[in-house]
Amino acid sequence: MSRTRTALLAALVLVAGASGTAVAVTPSSDVGIAAIPCSVDYKVQNQWDTGFTAAVTITNNSAAKSSWAVKWSYAGNQQVTSGWNAKISQSGTAVTAANETYNGSLATGGSVSFGFNASYSGTNALPTTFTLDGVTCNVDDGSGGGGGGGTDPGTRVDNPYAGAKVYVNPEWSAKAAAETGGSRISSQPTGVWLDRIAAINGVNGGMGLRAHLDAALAQKGTGEEVVQLVVYDLPGRDCAALASNGELGPTEIGRYETEFIDPIAAILADSKYSSLRIVTTIEIDSLPNLVTNTGSKATATPQCDTMLANGNYVKGVGYALNKLGAIPNVYNYIDAGHHGWLGWDDNFAPSANLFYQAANAEGATVNDVAGFITNTANYSALKENNFTINDSVNGVSVRQSKWVDWNRYVDELSYAQAFRSELVSVGFNSGIGMLIDTSRNGWGGSARPTGPGATTSVDTYVDGGRYDRRIQVGNWCNQSGAGLGERPQAAPATGIDAYVWMKPPGESDGSSTAIANDEGKGFDRMCDPTYTGNARNGNNMSGALPNAPLSGHWFSAQFQQLMANAYPPL
Repeated sequence: MSRTRTALLAALVLVAGASGTAVAVTPSSDVGIAAIPCSVDYKVQNQWDTGFTAAVTITNNSAAKSSWAVKWSYAGNQQVTSGWNAKISQSGTAVTAANETYNGSLATGGSVSFGFNASYSGTNALPTTFTLDGVTCNVDDGSGGGGGGGTDPGTRVDNPYAGAKVYVNPEWSAKAAAETGGSRISSQPTGVWLDRIAAINGVNGGMGLRAHLDAALAQKGTGEEVVQLVVYDLPGRDCAALASNGELGPTEIGRYETEFIDPIAAILADSKYSSLRIVTTIEIDSLPNLVTNTGSKATATPQCDTMLANGNYVKGVGYALNKLGAIPNVYNYIDAGHHGWLGWDDNFAPSANLFYQAANAEGATVNDVAGFITNTANYSALKENNFTINDSVNGVSVRQSKWVDWNRYVDELSYAQAFRSELVSVGFNSGIGMLIDTSRNGWGGSARPTGPGATTSVDTYVDGGRYDRRIQVGNWCNQSGAGLGERPQAAPATGIDAYVWMKPPGESDGSSTAIANDEGKGFDRMCDPTYTGNARNGNNMSGALPNAPLSGHWFSAQFQQLMANAYPPL
């Protein structure tokens, strides 16, 4: 039989049983079981006017698993009311059944069964698509007997960046190329930011999500292609900043789900795009704020206290992970701040636990998480070579320097690798990978130190040798002196899936002065070069460049400085 790379759903032939209930039968033998990564047998065992009982058996034909989660969606109003042999949750029409502690092991060729009761009215149509840990079941991947060939795009790989090109956004590329010297980097891949509902269809005549995905297909050719999206519109977004406040109020979780996430998921699930590897960066600067900027902390804000209390950050992230994680070729990476935010002992473990909570909210499971991203749109140096956290000067630890300030990490690479281990220890899959945004953390140019600082004191030692030349590690807006960092590359270090340019170089972090706009973007004094600071940056000067436009708008002066200070140099 001939095969294509599209979903054949050969294993989900629906027939009527003797009792009149619907059952799913296994595929015909010519498909070849090895070609199907998993199969799901879904049977309605008993059905009455208002409800039914179903039995589900999962067979795993891929690598052995220590935990599992199967997902499907209903076309009607079916609602699971109770279950057994699985932890079953439901969000809208989407159902997730995850293993219990006693049946998480699923060997290659092994099966596991569970059941549930559910209510319904009208027609009890059977689900048509099932996924096991994000992989579409009952689908021939073309690798078995009978001809064909290739890899089904619905089968996730360990590292989506490995062996793949990454999408070059033509809109950003054109702006970069129009700058003097910009052609040196205009072919680099950058993230596409979906930062408001209107961005899904395109704003001000610009490209919408479908247009970007269509362009990515054109760039793809016969190889693999990664598309990088930033999903960024939580209710009450960025509760500790103003320049990146969003359009949705703190309580508008319903709008976030139905007007933002659902339309994105519908587009990404279009079979037209099933051959792309779609990487989603989930809600930067959200969950970390709940750890560091709430309660009795000096850095707390009323807005962050509100978002902690109403739970809408956790709910929103969980909902996004669940909806997007159900799409076989989508890879979710949760934002994990940066070392200068979460690297302190008080923040490190609590953040990992909070991320685990969010990854199990609203029907999501850890299997919906491919990994985490650090330093998104930030400036923390990738690797500080002139000092380590274990150094001391005249008997004083580097941790006591004003710059390090008792943090346990001095750069992003050491933080990302350590945080990955912490995340696995709290329950995330051991195969998760980290991304590091290196778009603006190069800190090159003539002011880049060539060796350690003077050993007069621990501060002269650290300040004289550090590449990161910000006034204070909490400064985040349009930082003066910054440069392009490592170029995007796959698998550059242990545990790191890729260095990426998720923040497009040349796009402003926020305006230097208040600018009226209809984009939901406020004015944050941290973007004002005359601002003398607050508790979140140790009451230091902001270090921001002057004359900056609204966040996301093109900032030519910054782009030129980033190129001039690039490291490695251009």
